[in-house]
Amino acid sequence: MKQHAIHVVRELRRHGFQAYLAGGCVRDMLLGIEPTDYDVTTDATPNEVMRIFPETYAVGAQFGVLLIPIPKDGGEAATDKAEHPIEVATFRSDGIYSDGRHPEKVQYSKSPQEDVQRRDFTINGLLMDPLDGNRVLDFVGGRADLAAGIVRAIGDPERRFSEDKLRMLRAVRFAARFGYTIDPPTFAAIQELAPGIHQVSRERVRDELTKMLTEGHARQAFELLDRSALLKEVLPEIDRMHGVEQPPQFHPEGDVWIHTMLLLGQLPSNCSRTLAWGALLHDVGKAPTFRIAPDRIRFDGHVEVGVAMAHEICRRLNFSNDDTDQIEALVANHMRFTNVERMKDSTLKRFMRLPDFDEHLALHRMDCLASHGGLAHYEYLREKLLSTPPEEMRPQRLLTGRDLIELGYAPGPRFKEILAAVEDGQLEGKLHTHEEAAAWVQSEFGREIV
Repeated sequence: MKQHAIHVVRELRRHGFQAYLAGGCVRDMLLGIEPTDYDVTTDATPNEVMRIFPETYAVGAQFGVLLIPIPKDGGEAATDKAEHPIEVATFRSDGIYSDGRHPEKVQYSKSPQEDVQRRDFTINGLLMDPLDGNRVLDFVGGRADLAAGIVRAIGDPERRFSEDKLRMLRAVRFAARFGYTIDPPTFAAIQELAPGIHQVSRERVRDELTKMLTEGHARQAFELLDRSALLKEVLPEIDRMHGVEQPPQFHPEGDVWIHTMLLLGQLPSNCSRTLAWGALLHDVGKAPTFRIAPDRIRFDGHVEVGVAMAHEICRRLNFSNDDTDQIEALVANHMRFTNVERMKDSTLKRFMRLPDFDEHLALHRMDCLASHGGLAHYEYLREKLLSTPPEEMRPQRLLTGRDLIELGYAPGPRFKEILAAVEDGQLEGKLHTHEEAAAWVQSEFGREIV
């Protein structure tokens, strides 16, 4: 990918244009991090870029932004966006951002110095010339802020955030990801403008929050979201965890907010988004169900309430149905682990057959380590998973609906109940053959269902 980005720069230069690597890829290279994608900035207009690279496709041509696919091995251009095409943007200055995301008009420029003034943060405003020994062009003090560990808006912070409100979340994410501080005027502008985040599309907010949760610094990100006043705007349900006490015999660490932050602190880099959101939301139902009973603090029905709240949050942020189902499942099942050693074999095996059960197990482990620290149920399940052969976890069916008809049963809603009961017998180790299952059904359910 890097070589193709350099090729794009070289070709633009060969045709008489200025061209540099720009933005996050320059920042990451200076930090010794392998970039995940590469951007190029140039004084060539979109039409001029498309004449040089015919395979280019537009994503924001009206703003001077194009994508150049990375060729496949045979030289053919790959058009799949998952291939991380090279983004090429024309030098420009921007007009008014009336929609909080896009400028109403742009004016192309011949000056890289003018172009970087429209970018978000100084650490993302660096340019690099890969054809001149990786010479860095720094017009905004980005190298000094990289060295000092500071996230600072370029120019007037309020103007930068008014142009694109998502930049407020990006400031928090970059600060957490790199362990940086946010420049005080920049932070003050975020706190002042935080309510404006509602102008940003739900999908963009969701994706930025997901990056915070999965980049390996989730706790730092959410604590900073809290201090910045953004948390109560984007996830008020999480903000309400503050001060919700828990019974100390089970949660010596403190309230629901502290517990959740301790759990987020364990999320590994590049974990799945469903595990990350399940971790964030697993106790979301505790705030509305909190009550002090005569014996202790209780959260009656917090799992069921939490599932409903998780569903609403996922719908609000436009998660896919599959992701929503898994996040809800993580919330719904996180308390079942306390009963695993008392479950019947059939119940336990069905539990362990949940889709992506490794995520359920990972969440349970983090939940324990963020509270009482005991891992007995976790270890019990790990041993069960290792010692249970696949054919015992998911045995071949001994009977089908057709078999029940042949036994004289009329098709009906009880077929599902009967077949589930037969599978329970298999999971319990009581039924092993077709003949045993048929005899058991006739004994248990009678000879005929009309």
